[in-house]
Amino acid sequence: MIRTLLADVAQDPPSGVMHYPSRAGARAAREAMLHWLRGTPLGAVDQNEVVLSHGGQNGIMLVYQTVLRGRRPVILVEELSYPGFRRAAEALRADVVPVAMDADGLDPDALRGAIARHPEAQVICTSPEVHSPTCGFTPLARRQQIAAIARQHDLSILEDDCYRMGRAEAPGYRQLAPERSFYVTSLSKSITPALRLGCVIGPKAQASALHRAAEHGYFGLATPITDLAAKLLVHPDLDAIMARSRAGVEQYVKAAVNILGGHDLRWRPDVPFMWLHLPAGWRASAFCRAAEAQGVRVRAAEEFAIRDAQVPHAVRMAVNAGVSLRSFEAAMERLRNLLDNPSEEIGV
Repeated sequence: MIRTLLADVAQDPPSGVMHYPSRAGARAAREAMLHWLRGTPLGAVDQNEVVLSHGGQNGIMLVYQTVLRGRRPVILVEELSYPGFRRAAEALRADVVPVAMDADGLDPDALRGAIARHPEAQVICTSPEVHSPTCGFTPLARRQQIAAIARQHDLSILEDDCYRMGRAEAPGYRQLAPERSFYVTSLSKSITPALRLGCVIGPKAQASALHRAAEHGYFGLATPITDLAAKLLVHPDLDAIMARSRAGVEQYVKAAVNILGGHDLRWRPDVPFMWLHLPAGWRASAFCRAAEAQGVRVRAAEEFAIRDAQVPHAVRMAVNAGVSLRSFEAAMERLRNLLDNPSEEIGV
């Protein structure tokens, strides 16, 4: 579908190929993005409030550039969180403070404590629908608590929704606290990471500032990409293709559960990764080295935490669509063999 639509755009590019991007020229793509997000509980959204980005990571940077103030701003993140939150903060010379979590996500008491210790904090970063790396989910009652704390202390909320492939299970922060919440998503997990296409939807009062951050940074997305997005995201066959993608991910996840189910594995059928707590004795770094020696790459928990943090002995395992199911199952068998028969370097 993408190849066909790229050919259509090349033959007759609606925006032309000789002009700078413009806010008006990208309107069809913004409307298509809203069509793609239909059903996502974001509250009332107008296409003018949608800012197109070069994927989710760029979207995070745009939010920071819009809301952060002062010489050394502070960003609050979940104690285990997407590393891109920290990398974008480092690029903007912001400090990152981790906040403890429980089974439902950010711990409200820990959040209040972090704010008390860091009154200069300006934004809370969180992934309530699909938490990476743990596969966690934040229920509505907890989201309402977090939104109330953000209001009390006048903090912005950045919601990262880049990993969800299925239906949203609870209202997002953009709906619960629309005056202070920014929603970031991308096509990378649901359609393709190659296009580097995502968006940010912020508070209505911040829409102009968010657009300026994008325009000052890169003028706008390349016009052939916005032309493609305008066609792709409203294509009548797209929903069926995405449904088949989710079914494919579920097939891989079920294969992993069948093989590793005897261990402490956290998973969801429509999430393209799993979280494995290692049995007693294994350190995550040693397990990653042993797995790589067996031809399997996994990511240690410490990659999702700040330096020197206390982290669980756990690893994140991604579903890779470029690997056949048979090869994936063989990889899971090798991991099970490692778990069941640790080497002499188990605690190194």
